[in-house]
Formats: sequence, C-alpha cells, structure tokens
Amino acid sequence: MLNPQLNKNGELQHLLTIEGLPKAHILHILDTASSFVSIGDREVKKVPLMRGKSVFNLFFENSTRTRTTFEIASKRLSADVINLNIAASSSSKGESLLDTIDNLSAMHADMFVVRHAQSGAPYLIAKHLNDTMQPHVHVVNAGDGRHAHPTQGLLDMYTIRHYKKDFSNLTVAIVGDILHSRVARSDIHALTTLGVPEVRAIGPRTLLPSGLEQMGVRVFTDINKGLKDVDVIIMLRLQNERMSGALLPSAQEFFKSYGLTTERLALAKPDAIVMHPGPMNRGVEIESAVADGTQAVILPQVTFGIAVRMAVMSILAGN
Repeated sequence: MLNPQLNKNGELQHLLTIEGLPKAHILHILDTASSFVSIGDREVKKVPLMRGKSVFNLFFENSTRTRTTFEIASKRLSADVINLNIAASSSSKGESLLDTIDNLSAMHADMFVVRHAQSGAPYLIAKHLNDTMQPHVHVVNAGDGRHAHPTQGLLDMYTIRHYKKDFSNLTVAIVGDILHSRVARSDIHALTTLGVPEVRAIGPRTLLPSGLEQMGVRVFTDINKGLKDVDVIIMLRLQNERMSGALLPSAQEFFKSYGLTTERLALAKPDAIVMHPGPMNRGVEIESAVADGTQAVILPQVTFGIAVRMAVMSILAGN
C-alpha cells in the first residue's frame, strides 16, 4: 500500500503518523526546524514562507498548548490562521466531518491542523482530499485518539538531538500511562526509526499495551530497574479522561510506585535529561523538585515545538 502521507514523488503531502515515515523525512524536518529555533536573543521573527496561505485549526478535542503552538507557528510563517471550536459548531448540528472539510475547502483552505478524539480521523480527511483531487490541501495530525501525535514525537526527537547530539548510543525510557498515550506511540516509532539501540517502556501492567516487544521495546514494571543508566526519561501523564474501568488504585499509589523523584532520577546517568509532553501532574507522575530541576528540559521542549511545527508546515506547503 502506498504511504498516504507521501505523494507520488515521495514528498511529504500530509503528516499523519511517524509510523512508516522514512528516516530521511524525519531528519529533514529536524534539520529544517533548526533554522527556525531562536538562537540566544536572535528571535526568529516572521518569515514569508506561507504568506497568502490559510491554515484552519480544527480542534474537535480541547488542547490549549498544541493549538497555541500551531497558531504561533502559522503566524511566524505569515499564514492566515482560522481557529474553529468545532465541538461548539457544525458537528453538534449533525454535520459530518467530511461535509465540514468540503465547506472549509470551498473557502480556499490550504492546510488543516486536526485534533480528534477518534483514532484515524486525520487519515479519513487526507484520503477524502486525495480522492477529491485536492493535492494542494494538506493535513497535519495534531493528535488522534490513542493513535498518534506526530509533531509531539518530532519535537521530542528534536529535543533529544539538541541535548544528546546523536541517537546511535542512547537508552531512552518512556514512563507511565503508555496504554492511552498517542505520544508514546509516536515517540517509539521515531526512536526506533532513528536507530536508538534501546527503548524502554516502564509502567504498571494495566497501563502497558500488548505488542510493545514487537515494536522493539524492552518492558519494565519495576521503575528502579527500568531507569538504571538511561540517557533520556520521557514522563507521561495519567490520561484519566481516556481510562475506562479502574486501571489504577489511586494517583497517590501511582506516584509511590512510578512517580519520578530525585532519588529515582539518580539511578539514570548523571547527565540524563527529563522530558514531559505536558501538561504535568506534579506529585502524580513527577515530583516538583525534578520538574523544576536542572535535568528537566520540559520548557525547551515547548519552545522547540514551535520550530518543529513551523518546519512541518513549511515543508508541506512547499511541495
């Protein structure tokens, strides 16, 4: 099957998932993002790469952080940005997802940034645009269900490369609610594609999906063993809104068994970095002393996220 993200020339047409995305494309996005990162006081102001283009932010699910960074990225590329609070508009009137897309396409949309609670919604939109011969309209998946969050995965890779320079000799641990995390899936696909020799998943059995070993991941239910000598720790928040049934005794119990404390961080390498896609639950998956400590790179992740989203959008728009 053809990769639905790539056009017939093998160029990036949509960004739907990191799974199956060739390594060269990932590196091209990271390299492009480097040129957009502010260096010291040299703030990257506007560049005219998307002047005259319209970006529609279609958020069927709430997200302040992701939507804001996409909005800033679009504006820095000189695009016109239209934010639609879909939950309150067409879908509540019974209009189908693809009807909404057709109406917005008729308003000369150039790009849709889509976040949706249903896994696969951005694929459906991309396929519809391809089927209706609209190759000039691009789709960026800003998170779909439990499935994927490719720009978060890419900004995580950018952060790791920034601090560690190279992927070829790292041990990376992803800790917490991996079962419900689209970020974890995107990170795992990106890390394995980029050649990270050891990716670890750490969490209670109830929050570890089956099939992790087949993805090339080492699974640990004991956080102390899992964090031993790692270079990078990616903490995940508990996705209570996606949990059905009692998967955990309580947040306090989770912190006792799996929270990242100063003592546990000391098990990792001395220069290990701590990451978190946000928003953080302090005292649930991470201790404040760690979140605010010298090894945390959680705020730089947010800054890099703008540059990475600028890179993705400018590459898509440039095809």
